[in-house]
Amino acid sequence: MKKFKIKSFCKINLFLSVIKKLNKNYHIIKSLVTFCSLYDVITISKKKGVEDNITFSGKFKKGIDKQNNTISKTLFLLRKENLLKNQFFNINIKKNIPHGSGLGGGSSNAANLINFLILKKLIKINKNKKKNVARKVGFDVPIVLKKKNTILTGKNEEILRLNKSFRLNILIAYPNFRCSTKKIYQENKKTTSYKSWSNKNIKTNKNLIHFLNRENNDLEETAIELYPAIGKLIKIINSQKGCYFSRITGSGSSCIGIFSNMRAAISAKTRLKSKFPKYWCAVSKTI
Repeated sequence: MKKFKIKSFCKINLFLSVIKKLNKNYHIIKSLVTFCSLYDVITISKKKGVEDNITFSGKFKKGIDKQNNTISKTLFLLRKENLLKNQFFNINIKKNIPHGSGLGGGSSNAANLINFLILKKLIKINKNKKKNVARKVGFDVPIVLKKKNTILTGKNEEILRLNKSFRLNILIAYPNFRCSTKKIYQENKKTTSYKSWSNKNIKTNKNLIHFLNRENNDLEETAIELYPAIGKLIKIINSQKGCYFSRITGSGSSCIGIFSNMRAAISAKTRLKSKFPKYWCAVSKTI
């Protein structure tokens, strides 16, 4: 097998509602997940021998466990299920997405590896088995198996794929620290009553912005209590000209701002970088 390069796109939670807390710190959530044109690059080829060679490069390689990561976990599970036999790989992941930022970089890496192995007919796996393996790697992995706008309905782990592009103008800011997802969920007290999803919410971008302005991220208050810098960052993004709203994505620490146009988003990025030169900031469009 020759060397292949795979784009592994980051995900954004445009809103996140905690519907119910279950036992063992599991939660039922409702969320609208989208993707933007920022991505890690996975380079993969077959290798001789009896073990994989997994390496990380790029700006955000620091802090990733080379022995225990979503790539190694995915390969381990596929072999455990006898889906991948006597095949080993050289894999490098160029980390352009901040690690542990709430942007789903690791989950996207795992999902894209699974899809690649299926595409190249290196594994044979049915839809349910694919989802089960992905779920064992991480909660977000089944969600990002398809690069489509997706609703987590908050009902029986139901996922709805939307055949619609949003093309929102987005500013993403990562304040150079990681949040503890476990701690945020443990200490979060805010929940939202379940409401069924209606596609009427997103017939047009105007409808979507109006809908999102009425939503929020239920984890945000807890995240700000634990990490006050997040609250300051959201407040500054919100104050920028052309910003419809700002909030954390996932459990943070990355914050997003949705803008009326790309010029406003770029201007906001420039002002943010002048105030916080060590923060990572990017502008993009959602799919």
